[in-house]
Amino acid sequence: MGGIIQDNILQTGKDLYSQKAYSDALAFFLSLPSESVIDKVEVSYYLGLCYTKLKKYDDALLFLEQVVTSGTHLERVLQCRFLLAIIYALSGRKRLADFELNKLLETGYMTSSVYAAIAFVAWEQNDTEKCLAYYEKSLETDSENITSLNGLGYVLACEEKDLTKALTLCKKAVKSAPKSAACLDSLGWVYYKLGLYDDARQYLEQAEMLDKDNVEIARHIKALEKVKK
Repeated sequence: MGGIIQDNILQTGKDLYSQKAYSDALAFFLSLPSESVIDKVEVSYYLGLCYTKLKKYDDALLFLEQVVTSGTHLERVLQCRFLLAIIYALSGRKRLADFELNKLLETGYMTSSVYAAIAFVAWEQNDTEKCLAYYEKSLETDSENITSLNGLGYVLACEEKDLTKALTLCKKAVKSAPKSAACLDSLGWVYYKLGLYDDARQYLEQAEMLDKDNVEIARHIKALEKVKK
């Protein structure tokens, strides 16, 4: 009976979250009285998800860690551990990201997304071979993983290892995510490496329009401007 009551109380917040109204969902879960009988791990789970979606990563870490340390709801523990790894990687805390990803591997949680995250962290740590190997593993698990299509294509372009393959991968990523600044930037960078500068400009400028403050995109456009002079 208690579980039914709890589900009813939380349903409004869950609905808001599923509707991508993350700020409203966050406000709802924060408004729940601390002395209520509601499962606090459940609330922490949704607070962590909301803060993550809103890119308030320091706040997200607090609640995601509570879910992980609770040891309950295995699937949610694994999901939150994965989110912790991503946040740590994005914020430059590579050792912590490595720790969380290795814990996931130990549990057998070897999804395409986990492999992609390991590849991303390896790239940030200048371990190119490991990066390439794990992007390949990710695509073996899920050939449509956009993060890995884009990531592998970009790394191959940067390393000038197989520009034909890089172009195929990045085109596929853009076809699946035509409004992704990251994917458009990667495709533009591949064209730059191929010496096809007009095509490079087309995609790099689209990427810049979508993400004007991105340092990497700005660096790529600057490189293009130098060769076009």
